[in-house]
Amino acid sequence: MSIQNTSESVVSREQGDINGSDLRKDYVSGLDGDTLKWITEDTDVFLHQALSTPVMNVLTKTDGEYLYDLQGQRYLDLHGNGVHNAGFSNAHVINAVIRQLQEKLAFTPRRYTNIPAIQLAKKLVDISPEGLSRVLFCPGGSEAIEMAVMLAKQVTGRWKTISYWDSYHGNGFQASSIGGEEHFATGNGPMVPGAFHIEFPNYYRNPWGLQDEEAIDEQYIRQLELIIQRNPDIAALVAEPICATPVVPSRYYWERVRAICNQHDIVLIFDEIIEGLGRTGKWFACEHYITPDILVLGKSLGGDLLPFAGIVARESYNVLQHRSIGHYTHEKNPLCATAGLAAVQFIEKEGLVENAAAVGAYLKEQLTMLKARFPVIGHIAGKGLHLGIDLVSNPLTKERAVAYAEWAMYECLKRGVAFKIIEGNILTIRPALTISQSQCDELVNVLAEVFSIRTDIT
Repeated sequence: MSIQNTSESVVSREQGDINGSDLRKDYVSGLDGDTLKWITEDTDVFLHQALSTPVMNVLTKTDGEYLYDLQGQRYLDLHGNGVHNAGFSNAHVINAVIRQLQEKLAFTPRRYTNIPAIQLAKKLVDISPEGLSRVLFCPGGSEAIEMAVMLAKQVTGRWKTISYWDSYHGNGFQASSIGGEEHFATGNGPMVPGAFHIEFPNYYRNPWGLQDEEAIDEQYIRQLELIIQRNPDIAALVAEPICATPVVPSRYYWERVRAICNQHDIVLIFDEIIEGLGRTGKWFACEHYITPDILVLGKSLGGDLLPFAGIVARESYNVLQHRSIGHYTHEKNPLCATAGLAAVQFIEKEGLVENAAAVGAYLKEQLTMLKARFPVIGHIAGKGLHLGIDLVSNPLTKERAVAYAEWAMYECLKRGVAFKIIEGNILTIRPALTISQSQCDELVNVLAEVFSIRTDIT
């Protein structure tokens, strides 16, 4: 039996599964009356968005590696919006925040500082690649991208940017302009000018049909060189070192990009809002490659409790005493900083970076074995606990199995495993870094059971 796309396929699936499909409606209709009541109330009060409202379910608890819904169902969560590197509702983080509240220092007005903010900034400098030593904080990732790009424009005196198609860097006007997804730009009128885009190096899906990795890299690098040749006023190149899909570039690619940026005095900004703080088996994904000029952090920096983000930049960029690029009310929020510091300390103390490397390698090996059994799995990619399963309806043409992927997602949900789909067909595997090998076995067994149910992938 073939699974057909619905009319909702006109909505972009780039960033996730859409909430208006027939499969979504079928899934929600199977929930109990109390859950449906709350979903209806949510639908009646929030502005609707294609990726978030109406909602999928109602949660009552998040704990460790799991989500719990109103019906008491437990889900091994493989998405977490990237906030749960230290695990959901981490007791170490919660207790640190409670102590900070008891000290009656939950907010610091601008012009003042506080010890938690200083301690977190110093800790980030300590764990960041050598050469990155200046910090700014802000409420969220979109604002952190804004700060990074503004800093690059100020220090270079230029105003154009290069980033990547199909990338997501936030929802501000500049962040959406730099991001390469139509979904977040169409209908907003003129975006920030001077935002150029190139293709992210994808070896499995390269458009030239090439097999040699270095030859593929050269084609992608040529796009970068052509834009720079015609636009000498580029201020910054903005990228995820390993993209969210994920796609893992070669070391050669980023070494070439680093050299090109150096040659043309272009600021290299790495957005590690998702990949940072241990996810790829190193503190930062850039450590697999080269050091950027500015590192952008967020999501798990708030310890799964509070929204917080920031940048870590080179000492030589501390030249804007006459400007204010991070003029946010919560620039040095002591409560957020306390949560962030506690999360980083927990990740370090419990060896979660090392766990991400070891358990991630084990999981990738098990998924690769699964690929040999099921033709629907076209490719497994990623590093550490930042993995993706590329589902295809034809292993030779690599046609994306969009309908099959959505069906598989709901079948896995019924079995207590929750993940997000990106680009319509890629199952993203980003669990808490506390996940164990036995939980990985649980995930693989569920995937095998689901893929065994429906072998017609056309």
